[in-house]
Amino acid sequence: MKCLHVITPVKDSIDSTLETIQAIMESETSVPFTYTVYNDFSTPENTLRLQEASERYGFELVNLSEVTSHPSPNYLLVLQMAQARAIEADAGLLIVESDVVVRRDTLQGLFDGALQRPGCGIAASVTVDDSGVINYPYLYAQGQENRVIAEKKHLSFCCSLLCTDFLRKYDFHQLDASKNWFDVTISHQALKDGFTNYLFTSLPVVHRPHGSRPWKKLKYTNPLKYYWLKFTKGLDKI
Repeated sequence: MKCLHVITPVKDSIDSTLETIQAIMESETSVPFTYTVYNDFSTPENTLRLQEASERYGFELVNLSEVTSHPSPNYLLVLQMAQARAIEADAGLLIVESDVVVRRDTLQGLFDGALQRPGCGIAASVTVDDSGVINYPYLYAQGQENRVIAEKKHLSFCCSLLCTDFLRKYDFHQLDASKNWFDVTISHQALKDGFTNYLFTSLPVVHRPHGSRPWKKLKYTNPLKYYWLKFTKGLDKI
């Protein structure tokens, strides 16, 4: 693993995405990294704002509308494209979702932490709220702050580094195309392939859950409506 390829998939939620972008581009690293934002059919207005941000910060913007006619979400396509690029560059693939704000040392810390642990498949940052309290999806890690945990549960892709050896081992074209999200499948696959996944509660990142998919907040405020949308419209297949 010689460098990092950092990616953020996004559909609209532009204000939180711009926070994500700025934090990544202001990271302090000694490891080389490239940053690509995959725009998954955002509105024309938000696509323009992403283009302006790309010109200002110098990251690559991939508009998936120019690559596929498949409707959003296109997370599987993003993962497949990013995996191929990372393998070619001998890079780790760091996924940072558009409702996450990294700290200046997050990228370097995850890279160093993964390299220091032979057999690391995935290295993930724990998520916290704006006051620094561990939050969804890592509520189970509360009370285990400032540690590095070999994790048997699945890791979320809020802020997760997929190491190059694992990327070479498991082809994302094998993933189930009927699903929308793949963090559970991929993190379990890493364990099946003999890798160890680590949760870094010592490298927290701010997470505002479901900022990129506001309808998912219904799971907590109106669960009946959430599950009606989930099953009648085929949303949120994990």
